[in-house]
Amino acid sequence: MMEKTRKHLLCLAILTSLSATISIPAQAQLHLEIVKAAEEAPKIAIIPFANDSSLYPIIENDLNRSGKFSSASQNLPATASMNNPNAAAWQSAGVPYVVTGTTKKNAEGAYEIHYQLYDVQKQQYLLNELLTVPASRMRAAGHMISDTIYEALTGIKGDFSGRIAYVLRNPATPNERYTLQIADTDGAQPRTVLTSRDPILSPAWTPDAKKIAYVSFETKRPAIYVQDLATGQREKLASFRGLNGAPSFSPDGQSMLFTASMHGNPEIYQMNLQTRELKRMTNDSAIDTEARYAPDGKSFIFTSDRGGSAQIYTYNLDTGSTKRLTFRGAFNARGTLSADGKKLALVHRPSGSNYKVAIQDLNSSITNILTPTSLDESPSFSPNGQMVVYATREGARGLLAIMSLDGRFRMNLPSETGEVREPAWAPK
Repeated sequence: MMEKTRKHLLCLAILTSLSATISIPAQAQLHLEIVKAAEEAPKIAIIPFANDSSLYPIIENDLNRSGKFSSASQNLPATASMNNPNAAAWQSAGVPYVVTGTTKKNAEGAYEIHYQLYDVQKQQYLLNELLTVPASRMRAAGHMISDTIYEALTGIKGDFSGRIAYVLRNPATPNERYTLQIADTDGAQPRTVLTSRDPILSPAWTPDAKKIAYVSFETKRPAIYVQDLATGQREKLASFRGLNGAPSFSPDGQSMLFTASMHGNPEIYQMNLQTRELKRMTNDSAIDTEARYAPDGKSFIFTSDRGGSAQIYTYNLDTGSTKRLTFRGAFNARGTLSADGKKLALVHRPSGSNYKVAIQDLNSSITNILTPTSLDESPSFSPNGQMVVYATREGARGLLAIMSLDGRFRMNLPSETGEVREPAWAPK
């Protein structure tokens, strides 16, 4: 057997940040509906893993929903096994990549997963890896394998093992009408963070993805809380007179931007999270809100109607100067930046049209409408910048949708038990 290139040890300590959020029984899982699949995407064959039937469907679904590949495990045109890729047969079938794997239980009760990724054209293994995982983390292992395969083939880190926070609204349960939840990016394994009969808004992750902030109306006025996902402990960060909303954490986790109207008009404030010291960042007769730090921490974007309509501006933290970023359309708001700081996702309303999610290149200022749906809101980039999750409506359904930035792939994530809103993709 060829030498294994790397060994990974997955243990509960690495992955407990997700499982520890089970303080309240989980709600119904979001369904995954492929609405638009990428055409003519490179084929990749996922051979069912020996001694296991749970891993390969996860890997297959992940790669299919990336929009970059067309994967299959059924009705395969050829066979393959560990260390025996059968390259000539796959070459004839026009399949450039083959994944094989096997699992076995070790003496400690954990599972050893050995998998290989073979490049048919180059006739060489791109991956030959061993993972050791506890039995309870097999699904997480499947997503991590998908991440590794995706990066090996694209050079871009995969986001399949990530998480999305969202708010579920269910009018049928008055005492738990609003639920803040966290789920895998395919909608599986939902975990409840908070339930309330009053609105929950604007979930925002800390940079280490260990805590999440949100706006709650549980005291009948908006207040910002932050909650530790491992312990369930939470603290109130902002409960000033008037409005408290739209939290955003700095890349170093030391400060938080938020909107407050303690002095009458909605303005952007910055809070030092160690000292709780406040600094007023904007002072304008217009409404300033929805601030989001840039990835380098040197500036932030925000929404303001100081120009007569809702538009997105940037604020330089060194100079205190502001600059308008959006000019196209009658309305631009809810801006968020990609992790590399090069792209801006926003809610955009062209003149005479409904609200869409658009992507603006910050170097060229070119803006392209991304979504074919309408009444879209709350866009959030995946950490690798290849996908955007947003809330939309289809008929009577309020649901989440995930779309690739090239427009080649889209999937829906509806819920059986209510409307899904306010998505936020966790950082990595």
